[in-house]
Amino acid sequence: MHVETMLDRIEHGTFPNPRIALWPTVQGTCLVLIEAAGFAASTLLTVLGLPLFVFLFLAGWDLGLLFAQLGNLADHYASAEGPARIAFSRDLQLAFLVLAGGFTLLRLPAFIRRLCSKLDREMPHD
Repeated sequence: MHVETMLDRIEHGTFPNPRIALWPTVQGTCLVLIEAAGFAASTLLTVLGLPLFVFLFLAGWDLGLLFAQLGNLADHYASAEGPARIAFSRDLQLAFLVLAGGFTLLRLPAFIRRLCSKLDREMPHD
């Protein structure tokens, strides 16, 4: 485009009316939301399943021993005083948040690469 034509458009306010492609925007938003929900669900399920794996590993894959250990832990929790229960609960919550956050940060670069490649492959470019 020539500079005179551009200056004329600026001076007289005649700009082309850009159209936002609504359908591809909705499709892209849905794709991102679905992928993000899958990422969050798989991360949380992995983090929640990790203690079960560790306890089963420590019990030698014996479910009877696993439930005996969990029963022992439950008995200790039930007989503990209030402040000790609160401290244990806070420690457990903190451990879950740290583990979930760390695992999310570890998986995030691969998720972003996968999402970008899906958006490039499935969304039309103008």
